[in-house]
Amino acid sequence: MIKRAAYKKHVEDALTRSRAVALLGPRQCGKTTLAREFVDIDSPNYFDLEDTASLAGLADPKTALAPLKGVIVIDEVQRRPELFPILRVLLDRTPLPAKFLILGSASPDLLRQSSESLAGRMELIEMDGFNLSEVGEKKSSALWMRGGLPLSFLAKSDADSFAWRNSFIKTFLERDLRRQGIDIPTVALHRFWTMLAHSHGQIWNAAPFATSLGISQPTVRKYLDILTGLFMVRQIQPWYANIKKRQVKAPKVYIRDTGILNSLLGIKAGVDVPRHPSCGASWEGFVIEEVIHAVEPDDVYYWATHNGAEIDLVLFKDGRMYGVEIKRQDAPAMTPSMRIALEDLKLERIAVIYPGQKRYRLHKKASVIPFDKVTGGMKAIFE
Repeated sequence: MIKRAAYKKHVEDALTRSRAVALLGPRQCGKTTLAREFVDIDSPNYFDLEDTASLAGLADPKTALAPLKGVIVIDEVQRRPELFPILRVLLDRTPLPAKFLILGSASPDLLRQSSESLAGRMELIEMDGFNLSEVGEKKSSALWMRGGLPLSFLAKSDADSFAWRNSFIKTFLERDLRRQGIDIPTVALHRFWTMLAHSHGQIWNAAPFATSLGISQPTVRKYLDILTGLFMVRQIQPWYANIKKRQVKAPKVYIRDTGILNSLLGIKAGVDVPRHPSCGASWEGFVIEEVIHAVEPDDVYYWATHNGAEIDLVLFKDGRMYGVEIKRQDAPAMTPSMRIALEDLKLERIAVIYPGQKRYRLHKKASVIPFDKVTGGMKAIFE
């Protein structure tokens, strides 16, 4: 079994300093498994809101929760958003007899009650599926093909993994969305998601989606925001610098889990990934997720001008700005875009990440970094 030691340490530290901790992430990413390391599933302090017994036990939530002490886990909290005002009252008690570990599959934007009711009381931790530092560099190809969702990655074969992911997508669309009060035609959202996979890594343009689906651009944007809020899609916003050049202002859109991406593209086996037309974009999204996990930046953007200059990632860390370029090439070279970005954005450094093995310098502020060094974090990438 692959241990999630880093996430466990994050939760432990957060529970030490905060009254409540929200562990948020996509369905089936391992949140429940991690929570059970803090509170046993059979404990009276564990509430799974997909379990009818737990729902019955929370029929009168304040009466049920007030006497409990220690750490209390509430799993799939998005099913009962009306709990948040009650949690606020319980978290304001002095002395505080209990802390809450809240698990959810929706972002704070979709859990508005949490951000409004528990402001200043709750710390947010975002959890993803397995990452490269957890599975090891030797399994990077399998991670790229199958994605990080544990049951997909740990499947006995690529065929079993592909079948599980197809089932996950079907269940997500037909059941999970409706349980969260999102009533959108399943066929329409599946078509949109598939179209999005074929546009993976591109700058967002609602018009072709709206035309193809026969709906308005605001409706298409709503679909995109729903998938983003449920951790299926990542929107990377553009960085706008105070320069005279015309800059792109639309976000870039990625399917967060490459296993889900490959399923939507119909890729069934690892040997088929490098042959697919979307191989470069797929690898770019895979590397982006690993870089974000390893660096833990304060903010993430991309940057592009209408003249063609572009940087795949602009990261802010400890008040400094860094650039990341992702190249699926044998020997990346310095490009005009990198020179322009260094000059216009005043970047501290640019890291060019590629699938090779040799590290080398392109410029006094730009180096080529092997992908397998990304797990070393900020220092390994930008030293």
